[in-house]
Amino acid sequence: MKPGLLFFAAAAWLFAQPPSPTYIPQTRFSSGQDIQPSFDGWLRNSDGTFTLVFGYLNRNYQEELSIPAGPDNRLDPGPADQGQPTYFLPRRQAFLFKVQVPNDWGQKELVWSVTANGRTEKAFGQLTPEEEVTERMIMTRGGLTRGVDDPNQPPSITIAPPDRATTSAPLTLTALVTDDGLPKPRVPAQRRAAGAPGQSNGSGARPMGRLTVAWIEYRGPAKVVFDPHGPIPVKDGSAGAAAHFSAPGTYVLRATANDGQLSTRADVTVVVR
Repeated sequence: MKPGLLFFAAAAWLFAQPPSPTYIPQTRFSSGQDIQPSFDGWLRNSDGTFTLVFGYLNRNYQEELSIPAGPDNRLDPGPADQGQPTYFLPRRQAFLFKVQVPNDWGQKELVWSVTANGRTEKAFGQLTPEEEVTERMIMTRGGLTRGVDDPNQPPSITIAPPDRATTSAPLTLTALVTDDGLPKPRVPAQRRAAGAPGQSNGSGARPMGRLTVAWIEYRGPAKVVFDPHGPIPVKDGSAGAAAHFSAPGTYVLRATANDGQLSTRADVTVVVR
């Protein structure tokens, strides 16, 4: 075949092929989406009972919803309110709350139903063998890397009793934290100066894996703003934050202490006048 004919034949074959599939990015919704409860596993208790663990996915990237325990936020069987969250933060919140069931629970299901933005989603908690978890898995949010031989112990956290809370002034929150010092802080390798091996370039290396505390709103009728927002370094055994309330009511605030590997939570109930 002549070169020209070969070129046109190849071109005809190429254009005759179906177009290759293209990547369609997932749509991100700021608001208007529902909440998907999740069953995150179950624990064996020393007394023969079991504990079912739940979390959720708020499909919104920005919208936060307050859904009181009741018809739109309930567990079944049993009372509608079994300690589940009533304030839903954006995106995934795993291993968020636990419900203890008796030793004769068998293969019954504990169903958590949440209705948000007109749609109802459910999670089904059951003692399925492959969904058994451990406390250490929960402390690492599913990122367990070492087992019982790990010498690192989780931090201990308590919350100092807060003062009277109002909407007119921020409330000071103080988390008291102790830890065993493990894991040891990791220091990134220092960058070498060009042409001078073995010498630091003078940029200070910042240790990683520090002991921190982070606050979230677990229950409440309206949004709480924390200052500062995000992980707060623990200094001299405590970490302070300010909570700003926009509406009166009863709130449950949760502090999580993290040593870089393991985390421990503590809740405080605040009545805002």
